[in-house]
Amino acid sequence: MNINFAQFTPGMSFGGGILIGLATIALVLFCGRIAGISGILGGLLQRKTNDRSWRVAFLAGIMIAPVLYNLLYPLPEIIVTASWPAIIIAGLLVGIGTRLGSGCTSGHGVCGLSRLSLRSLVATLIFMAVGFVTATMLSD
Repeated sequence: MNINFAQFTPGMSFGGGILIGLATIALVLFCGRIAGISGILGGLLQRKTNDRSWRVAFLAGIMIAPVLYNLLYPLPEIIVTASWPAIIIAGLLVGIGTRLGSGCTSGHGVCGLSRLSLRSLVATLIFMAVGFVTATMLSD
C-alpha cells in the first residue's frame, strides 16, 4: 500500500481523533460498552439478540462515514499492491492476534488506555513495537 504523505493533513487527523474519542465516550455513557471493533463485530456473530441494534448502528456508522466525508472532500488514493491471498492471510492473522490478545487495537489502544488498563498498555506496546519492526523490515 502506498500513501501520499505530501498530502498529510494534521488538522483532519486531529479532527478524526476527536470524533473517535467522542464516539467512544458516547458508547460508554449511553450503552455501557467499550468501542473495540472486534468485540462489537464478534457480538453480532453470537446468538444474543438483545444488543444487536447498537452494534449494527456502530458498524454502519464506520462504513457510512467515509461515504459522507467523500461528499465534502476527496478521499485519498490508496493503492494496494499485495495479492488477494496475501490480504486474506494477513486478515486471518490479524483475527487470530485479536483473539489471542483479548481485543483489537481500537479496544486496547483507545478504550483500554483511557481506562488505565495495564493489560491494554502491554498489548498496545507489543502491537506498536511489532508494527514498527515490520514496517522497518518491509520498507524500501
